[in-house]
Amino acid sequence: MAALITGASGGIGYYMAKKLSEMGFDIIITARNRDKLDRLASEMSTKTIVIPADLSKPEECIRLHEELKNEKVEIVINNAGFGEFASLTEGDLEKEINMIDLNIKAVHILTKLFLRDFTQKGYGYILNVGSLASFLPGPMMATYYGTKAYVYRLTMAVREELRRHGSRVYCGVLCPGPVATNFNNRAGVRFATKGLDPQYCAEYAVEKMFEEKAVIIPGKLEKLLPIIAKLSPEFLQTFFCYEFQKKKGGAQGHSI
Repeated sequence: MAALITGASGGIGYYMAKKLSEMGFDIIITARNRDKLDRLASEMSTKTIVIPADLSKPEECIRLHEELKNEKVEIVINNAGFGEFASLTEGDLEKEINMIDLNIKAVHILTKLFLRDFTQKGYGYILNVGSLASFLPGPMMATYYGTKAYVYRLTMAVREELRRHGSRVYCGVLCPGPVATNFNNRAGVRFATKGLDPQYCAEYAVEKMFEEKAVIIPGKLEKLLPIIAKLSPEFLQTFFCYEFQKKKGGAQGHSI
């Protein structure tokens, strides 16, 4: 039994890999940074396969799936992704397109390919990593919020398709709020409050995945945000989200 974790070189992906290894799963980890993956592999207590890949390229997603044809993959965690703090007029277009390629296209391709495998076998787990951003508009991080909304909606739709067919395959979405990870530096954001511990988020996510929970939200207060969003008119969501986003400018933090 093996678990594939994308974006596993740090943060939540790193701790999910460690947790699953401790549970006895063989681990397959992928990210762009080979050195970080090798260091992580040395910490695993089970067999670990390292596959460096730039998943923002569709052909790399397809290659990854092909390389794992003979592995007994039972869990796929689509964790790779990044964000950027900037208005749409000021943001870098190439970076935004790369974000869409990684946050949306890679998740879509890997979900589709492994979902076919799992439905043929009759079992398997797919956990897509969204965000609390999935539930809101995101002025100053519009592209990132849009990509996470896609991940959430795709996962919910696939989950219903599986339910209608009586499938035993699990598909769920992890929606963390602010988390203290390297995502913060890459996105160029900071928060006035401390983010959740990534190890806690990872272990909570793995636990709830095996309980087959549809939407996994670590943290007590964080669970309230989707409820508030549903009860609030769009213009208020957008207004307050913009005011909240303005406080992020800097070099540390994590988008919700």
